[in-house]
Amino acid sequence: MAGVGAGAGGDYSVTVDRKEVVAAALPLQDHWLPLSNLDLLLPPVDVSVFFCYEKPGKPNGGLGFASMARTLKKSLAQTLVTFYAFAGEVVKNSVGEPELLCNNRGVDFMEAYADVELRELELYNPDASVEGKLVPKKKDGVLCIQATELRCGGVVVACTFDHRIADAYSGNMFLVAWAEMAQLKPISLHPSFRRSLLYPRRPGSCDASLDDMYVPVSMLPPPTAQPEHLFSRIYYITAESITHLQARASSNGCRRTKLESLGAYLWQIVAKSNINDPTRRRSKMGVVVDGRMRLSDGKNKISMAGYFGNVLSIPYGEERVEELVGKPLSWVADAVHGYVKKATSKEHFLGLIDWVEAHRPEPALAKIYCGGSEEGSSAFVVSSGQRFPVGKVDFGWGRPVFGSYHFPWGGEAGYVMPMPSATREGDWVVYVHLLEGQIEVLEEEAGDVFRPLTPEYLGLHGDANKFY
Repeated sequence: MAGVGAGAGGDYSVTVDRKEVVAAALPLQDHWLPLSNLDLLLPPVDVSVFFCYEKPGKPNGGLGFASMARTLKKSLAQTLVTFYAFAGEVVKNSVGEPELLCNNRGVDFMEAYADVELRELELYNPDASVEGKLVPKKKDGVLCIQATELRCGGVVVACTFDHRIADAYSGNMFLVAWAEMAQLKPISLHPSFRRSLLYPRRPGSCDASLDDMYVPVSMLPPPTAQPEHLFSRIYYITAESITHLQARASSNGCRRTKLESLGAYLWQIVAKSNINDPTRRRSKMGVVVDGRMRLSDGKNKISMAGYFGNVLSIPYGEERVEELVGKPLSWVADAVHGYVKKATSKEHFLGLIDWVEAHRPEPALAKIYCGGSEEGSSAFVVSSGQRFPVGKVDFGWGRPVFGSYHFPWGGEAGYVMPMPSATREGDWVVYVHLLEGQIEVLEEEAGDVFRPLTPEYLGLHGDANKFY
């Protein structure tokens, strides 16, 4: 694989020097693992995540890339014994539904070299600097990994996995376990593959409101002939800006969460980008809700904490563009809180499981995923990455200086994920995947909040002694 991007920090070559398949260190008996009803709501899309490391300093100064790659592969093989789902492959069953064949097919692992220094990477623009270069394209299996040596001696470790098999929570569990195994530590949170935790009820029961949130694929409108292109950007937001937004979003004694506050602020920005567009008079915003805590009770608490798979719902709201722009931020935050609250109960998730069961084997998905194509509206989704373990993915040569999910998800709606910053406690790193016009308004109207990620923010000032 070789690629050349556009723009500073993206115009460099990447060469894959070695490719192999890493299987679990212990033999596993082949078996089938059915996807849960909540897994079946995911389209066949891949999620990527990457971590940037500086050249190891003392006492690891003599640690070369070959040694680091060996550590990654050996610990990966050990981790796959426990996280065996990532070593399998997805196949279709007799009714056309995807299932996971746990056959220890293994993980494609690539070792690459990039002719660029870490401080030269334009991480603010991952379309140019990351996509197709540092983040691998998955061709087979469930998970693939690329470790890339940079000219400065730094390293980028990137993973791409099938979203139908794992959500971000599951991916985070795996990443932490992999790093623990590399440091010869015990795995702190073992995965649970107990699909019985998400079995439908007999008889099933689901609220009619779920028909507004999810739709069988056969009922979707025809795809847009020429869908608009979405672009990815990465920003950082200071802790002070987050606190200020939260204060503005809270009113009448009702304190809104930081995620609700940021989502409301973004919703206003996206609406502003449509204010002069007569074809988009309404705007939708979805929020990804994790159901593990909602489905946990006394006997299931430990199993749900380690549940590996998808336990997600995406409630969304829709408002007129004029109202979103004209109302105070607290009004928008109240609207966000109102529709998110509907998906934060145990009954909501049990009902969603039953809803999928009632429609099987026909595939279905969240309406908001295709919401950007509906005439007269725009749409985007906010997903919380606050559990992103950027400080824990240390394979023995230090914590990453930067880490982020990378998810140009293929939907016609935008996607935004805030994550903890590795640089400064309390700050957020925000991955944004939106239309060009929306990004332009975001940077014009909210440039003091959404600040482009720079080497200076990451502490990469180009001190030669630091890199060599």
